[in-house]
Amino acid sequence: MEHSLQTTNLADILERVLDKGIVIAGDITLSLVEIDLLNIKLRLLIASVDKAKELGINWWEADPRLSVRADALERENAALRRRLDRLAANGRVRPERQRTKRGRLTAAASAMGKRQE
Repeated sequence: MEHSLQTTNLADILERVLDKGIVIAGDITLSLVEIDLLNIKLRLLIASVDKAKELGINWWEADPRLSVRADALERENAALRRRLDRLAANGRVRPERQRTKRGRLTAAASAMGKRQE
């Protein structure tokens, strides 16, 4: 009787996984006295870029934080905010009612030039 040993190395396994893709999904719920305190939904897709695009997943192409221009876009955005705030302070444009998060200004603070954190 002849036995054939088929050896598969890690590179072959990785190539197959990236070519076909693999999905890992799970839910974790932390409860106390039947009250859900924390609910975590985990969805993980491991695939090659080509396979992800084939599946319609390409969020990294439009995310400016993953772009080589991320720093330049952030600086340009900050400069435009400062310019708008100066125009609002001079009465040339109406200040926004309220901006949210990440150092943006509220209308009252905008008039005074103070950042809200």
